[in-house]
Amino acid sequence: MNANSASSFSKPLFSVAILDMYNGEPNQGMRCILDILTRFSGLVQYEIFDVRKEAKLPKISSFDLYISTGGPGNPMEGDGTWDVAYYQFIDQLSLWNRQQPIKKYVLFICHSFQMACLHFGLAQVTKRQSTSFGVMSIHKVETGHTDPLFQGLNNPFWGIDSREYQVVQPDHAIFKNKGAQIISLEKIRTHVEYERAIMGVRFTPEMVGLQFHPEADPISFIANLRDAEKRNRIIAMKGKKRFRDMLEDLCDDNKIYKTNETIIPNFIRQSINQLMEQRKMEVN
Repeated sequence: MNANSASSFSKPLFSVAILDMYNGEPNQGMRCILDILTRFSGLVQYEIFDVRKEAKLPKISSFDLYISTGGPGNPMEGDGTWDVAYYQFIDQLSLWNRQQPIKKYVLFICHSFQMACLHFGLAQVTKRQSTSFGVMSIHKVETGHTDPLFQGLNNPFWGIDSREYQVVQPDHAIFKNKGAQIISLEKIRTHVEYERAIMGVRFTPEMVGLQFHPEADPISFIANLRDAEKRNRIIAMKGKKRFRDMLEDLCDDNKIYKTNETIIPNFIRQSINQLMEQRKMEVN
């Protein structure tokens, strides 16, 4: 069997396209995403498309759900080929959802989320004063309390953060015009004057994006700590006490485990439920 597809189930009902934005760099995110998808064996099949290295994108009519991953580098830069194709693809998905009764559902993660915010003109993307990496609290705003993606999570909830860039300075007029909503913000930092970054946006009923890594599990974070250079860099950034606290957070069932078991599964289940209703209406 092709390593980029799953067929342990004979007649899957829904297809998922994973848009790989990792640019060929080693990562734990893909393993985590595939692990979550295996929880839906029999319902979904998937295929991976290498967007940045090979400029590959799926045929829109062939897939129901799209998960666009995180990735390294500056979200404002591309090579003039893959990034142009990616933005055109987002536009095509948006057009499909405006015109077709059976929708396409999209989750943008981290790097993809930053690119989507730029593309839709919703906010600015800027380089952070320092890299944010580790376990952090994420706060629902008013609209986030009722957003189905966060159903089952407390406020705040916890996620793995890994970013050198951030989405800030929302243009509220464009948000209103497009019907988009901010659904979460980064932790409150009373000791600094920096603006709180946007951590989640509901672009449309079918498209949602998150700045953090909802796919991450404790194993993925610990894998990074095996690299002495990365471990020492984290300790230098956070200090030994906060580093130890972070390790404790990883073992807390109500933090990273909870987010891993909730957000992407919510996205898949809710999308499938909507698609089933839409297919029924088409038949009738």
